[in-house]
Amino acid sequence: MTTVVLTNALLAALAIVMAGLGLSLTVDDFRRLREHPLAAALALGLQLLVLPLACVGVIAAFELPPLYAVGLMLLAASPGGITANLFSHLFGGHVAMNLSLTALNTLLSLVTLPLIANWAIAHYAGGGQVVPLPWQKLVEVIGVIAVPVLIGMAVHRSRPDIAAKLDKPVKTLSAVLLVVLTVLAIAKEREALMSAAGELGGAVLAFNLLSLAAGYGLGRLVKLPRPLCIAIGFEVGIHNSTLALYLALGVLQQFPVALPAALYSVSMYVSGLLFGMWLKRSS
Repeated sequence: MTTVVLTNALLAALAIVMAGLGLSLTVDDFRRLREHPLAAALALGLQLLVLPLACVGVIAAFELPPLYAVGLMLLAASPGGITANLFSHLFGGHVAMNLSLTALNTLLSLVTLPLIANWAIAHYAGGGQVVPLPWQKLVEVIGVIAVPVLIGMAVHRSRPDIAAKLDKPVKTLSAVLLVVLTVLAIAKEREALMSAAGELGGAVLAFNLLSLAAGYGLGRLVKLPRPLCIAIGFEVGIHNSTLALYLALGVLQQFPVALPAALYSVSMYVSGLLFGMWLKRSS
């Protein structure tokens, strides 16, 4: 399977996932976000400030080489991914919160991601290459998230009986599609991933678990409702690795910079599923 075919297959699968999410959402779900300003502020603060600083600590602790360090910082600065919405949907999170945060974080990342990326390049690699605003990725996110979700919500509003019948099958199909595409991605890049896993694996996994724990744990600490804590945990714990890969390969054109995001795109499914199973057992 070529890279183009795999990418198109992933986008198609994610569109199905988001349409499935829309089947269980109404406009009132978004209006209720005004009732939880603390949750929104906590999630944004974690994404924009805490996680990049935590990533600097992980890089120092594992003594990563410069290009790997830049790659991990790109990942830390990337907003929550579409997969975060799926995990939240599967494990009882506040999905409307995830969708809204993903959209808002993506818009904010047009400013914050280039700033953090350029700092990381200058600090770790001694370069000054400019990372342009990822307008193409923004359009893609809008298309893959907003349009299918709106279609699903329209079905929910006009034919709630059909939406109820489709909800469980589409949820199951979504999980199967993501597993299949993950396996295909691993098979395609197995040699590069295996060669980098020894040096990078610990740092990527540490950052992944730290992100999940920070989102959920701090939410519980300030006594937010559990669905909001789950939503924040996945939103800041499951990053948009596709965006980090795009910047590494399409903008910086440095394959080593892409390896942290490539490893993360594999590990996040495992850690996300294990985290979700733990949430189910502890509920």
